[in-house]
Amino acid sequence: MAASCAALLLTSVLLALLLLLGLWKRWRRWRAAARHVAVVVLGDLGRSPRMQYHALSLAKCGFSVTFLGFYNSKPHDELLQNDRIGIVGLTELEMLAVGPPVLQYGIKVVVQALQLLWAFVKMEPAVYVFLQNPPGLPGIAVCWLVCCLFGGKLVVDWHNYGYSIMGLVHGPRHPLVLLAKWCEKLCGRLSHLNLCVTYAMSEDLAQNWSIKAVTVYDKPASFFRETPLNLQHQLFVKLGCIYPAFRACSEPLDPAMELSAFTEWDAGSGLVTHRWGRPALLVSSTSWTEDEDFSILLEALEKFERLTVDGENLPSLVCVITGKGPLKEHYSNLIGQKRFQHVHICTPWLEAEDYPLLLGSADLGVCLHKSSSGLDLPMKVVDMFGCCLPVCAVNFRCLHELVKHEENGLVFEDSEELAAQLKMLFSKFPDPAGKLNLFRKNLRESRQVRWHESWKRTVLPLLVD
Repeated sequence: MAASCAALLLTSVLLALLLLLGLWKRWRRWRAAARHVAVVVLGDLGRSPRMQYHALSLAKCGFSVTFLGFYNSKPHDELLQNDRIGIVGLTELEMLAVGPPVLQYGIKVVVQALQLLWAFVKMEPAVYVFLQNPPGLPGIAVCWLVCCLFGGKLVVDWHNYGYSIMGLVHGPRHPLVLLAKWCEKLCGRLSHLNLCVTYAMSEDLAQNWSIKAVTVYDKPASFFRETPLNLQHQLFVKLGCIYPAFRACSEPLDPAMELSAFTEWDAGSGLVTHRWGRPALLVSSTSWTEDEDFSILLEALEKFERLTVDGENLPSLVCVITGKGPLKEHYSNLIGQKRFQHVHICTPWLEAEDYPLLLGSADLGVCLHKSSSGLDLPMKVVDMFGCCLPVCAVNFRCLHELVKHEENGLVFEDSEELAAQLKMLFSKFPDPAGKLNLFRKNLRESRQVRWHESWKRTVLPLLVD
């Protein structure tokens, strides 16, 4: 009898200890999750700057962050060097070349869903899951399911509508596009918190999708700023090893001088100066997709070339178009057919650290982003403004929320108008009293609020609540 009582007591104690151990492990797990956030992009992490900035701001505010997505290009060093941020690379599945498009797309969605779900199973549970949309399928459904299972909250950051981007390729009435719109609208309502990039999008989400979203304007990161002249020279020399447009046309007469197309460095004094008669540097960045018509820029450059040949007081022009994307080969072929004398075009893919330096060294930025929905703003312009770089941007519905015509840049409708703006801005270049310097002065004088400062003011209070 005594032995039975002792055995029962021992069993009860063991069960209690196991229960306490389980509760302790769940408490430890909950404590870890309370400061852990997942940031998800079903796209290239290196080409998702806004989500990189979310991850950095979360880390700066004490959260541990898992950054999930396709690791096709390198994110910025500041993110890679942050001990609070871990990257989980997903495998990008190419569309199958067999079967009808609906089947191909369906298989891709199912495989991505399983891959994303498995990545969540292996990681610590997250108190918040930040998801970029687009692409939102199957990400929104999977992240919502994960939040239901592990108790987190889903935050969808609306950059645009995925169905509208698909519509550029397939047409707005294509069955796939209509299906994508239905899924996006349904799944978008499952989120706990919604962020978006413009007031116009916030209003559209509320009126047409019954989704309440908080507008969080893109702001430049701290590393987007004007580039000192010595760093400009180092960048030009580095790029000149690959791209002839950055090289000096002749060797220096003085062996103590080092030249690029734009700058010269005196090894004796260490002084870097702009070269007399240097070309103007125009920069545009792109994902080479259907929502950017680069034929507008090419036609404007042809008109600029003719003006120069006809004797207008205009500089030679180096046009740098950076980025990767599906239409790059198409436009590269068009560029290769041009026979310019005074315009040089190159299309490099820059390292993450070199891109801000290039923007901070340029004389003018050009943006050809024409939103598929008319509701998002080009972040490339935000980055250019962070570098105090004036911009010419093609007009669309809500561009006025970012580009103020005749204040921080110019807005154009077609190649004729862009060519006229290039002529006006580069007349008598470099002109200290010209429009370019006036726009740059306005950008310097306007307080450039940086991303993290804005994020702490707008997003962090929503998470605390």
